[in-house]
Amino acid sequence: MKLAVVGGGSTYTPELIDGFARLRDTLPISELVLVDPAASRLELVGGLARRIFARQGHPGTITTTTDLDTGVADADAVLLQLRVGGQAARQQDETWPLECGCIGQETTGAGGLAKALRTVPVVLDIADRVRRSNPDAWIIDFTNPVGIVTRALLQAGHRAVGLCNVAIGFQRRFAALLGVTPTEVHLDHVGLNHLSWELGVRIGGPDGADVLPRLLTEHAPAIAADLHLPTRLLEELGVVPSYYLRYFYAHDEVVGELRTKPSRAAEVAAMEAELLALYGDLDLAEKPDLLARRGGAFYSEAAVDLAAGLLGNGSGASPVQVVNTYNRGTLPFLPDEAVIEVPAEIDGSGARPLPVPRLDPLHAGLIAHVTAYEELALEAALLGGRERVFKALLAHPLVGQYDLAQSLTDRLVAHNREHLPWA
Repeated sequence: MKLAVVGGGSTYTPELIDGFARLRDTLPISELVLVDPAASRLELVGGLARRIFARQGHPGTITTTTDLDTGVADADAVLLQLRVGGQAARQQDETWPLECGCIGQETTGAGGLAKALRTVPVVLDIADRVRRSNPDAWIIDFTNPVGIVTRALLQAGHRAVGLCNVAIGFQRRFAALLGVTPTEVHLDHVGLNHLSWELGVRIGGPDGADVLPRLLTEHAPAIAADLHLPTRLLEELGVVPSYYLRYFYAHDEVVGELRTKPSRAAEVAAMEAELLALYGDLDLAEKPDLLARRGGAFYSEAAVDLAAGLLGNGSGASPVQVVNTYNRGTLPFLPDEAVIEVPAEIDGSGARPLPVPRLDPLHAGLIAHVTAYEELALEAALLGGRERVFKALLAHPLVGQYDLAQSLTDRLVAHNREHLPWA
C-alpha cells in the first residue's frame, strides 16, 4: 500500500509518522512518500520520519520528493496538509481583520475566507494530478478550511473525504473523564467543520446510553475551561460546543484578547524553528514533547482510521468515524451538496452519514447561515472577483454589515494579490 502526504515537510508530520508506526496493523503501509516544495525542511522531517519507523520496527519505506507528480504516482491514498503562503500568510490572516474589529483567525471569518481563496485552486490542481495517476485513489483532506476544500473536491468529482481532529479530541477527553476507553465513546457530533456541537455522548456505540447529562453535571467546569467558555453557558445549552464556537459566542471578548497578545502564527513560527533544529539531531528517533504544543492532537489516529477504512484494510479501524462529506439529506434544512461534519459509516465506497438527532434552532440557524457563506466562499475561490469576495463576507455571520464587508474585502485583496490571479 502506498500513501503520499502532500505538505509532508510540515513540522507536524512526525506526529503522523508516529501514528503510522504505532498503528501499522491497522494500516499496513509499504511505501510512504512525503511531498513538499521546501527541500531543506523536507529532508529534516524525512530523516526523522525514517528514524521513527526504524525505532518502532516498521518495515515500510519512506521517501521524500519536491516533485508532486512523482510523489503521488500510483498512490492508493493522498493526504493533504498544505498551507499555501506558509506561516507568513497565516500571520496576515490573523492580523488585518483585527483592524476592522473582527476575528483574526485562519479558518473562521475573513481570515478563513482568505485561506480558502488561496487554497482551493491549489488543492484542485493537486487532485487532478492524483486522478491522472490513479483514478481510484482516495484524497483525505486535512487542509483548512476543511469544509470548503472538501466541497470543492467533491464538487469536482474527486474521491475525497475531509478530516478534522476536533471530534477525536472530544472523544479522548470524554473517555478520560468517564474512565472508559476511547473506542467505547460514540459522539453525536453534528454541524460543519469548526462549527459543531456534541449533542450526545454514548457508551458502547451509536445506540448506547447517552451520558452527556452526567458529563455536564459532573465535569462542566473542566470542559468549559478547555473551551474557554463559561460553565453556565454549557449548562444552559445542555450540549458541548466546539472550541471554535467561542469565536461566535464571545466574538468581542476574543477580539480584545487577540489585540493584546502575539498571534498564533507568530507562536507557531517560533515553535517550528525550534522543532526543525530538533529534527536535525540524528540521535532523535521519536516525536519530541514540544510537538504536542504544535496543534492537531490525535490527527494521526484519525488519519489512520480513515485511510484504513477507505482502503479496505480496516483491521481494528472503527467502521463509524466523524468526517466531512456531502449532506445527502442528513440535515434536511441544508442542500444535499452541502458538506457537513457528522458520524459516517466508512468503507471502500466512501463515507455515508448516519442519522443525527434533531437540531435545536439555535444550532440549525447558525449552521444554515455559515453554509450559505461557504457556498459563496467556494464560488469566489473558483471564479474570483472582488464582488464575489464582498458577497461572501457580507453573508458571514461574523461580518454582515456592508461597510465592514467592504473594508475587509479591500484588505483581503491587498494582502493576497500574489495568490489571486484575478486581483
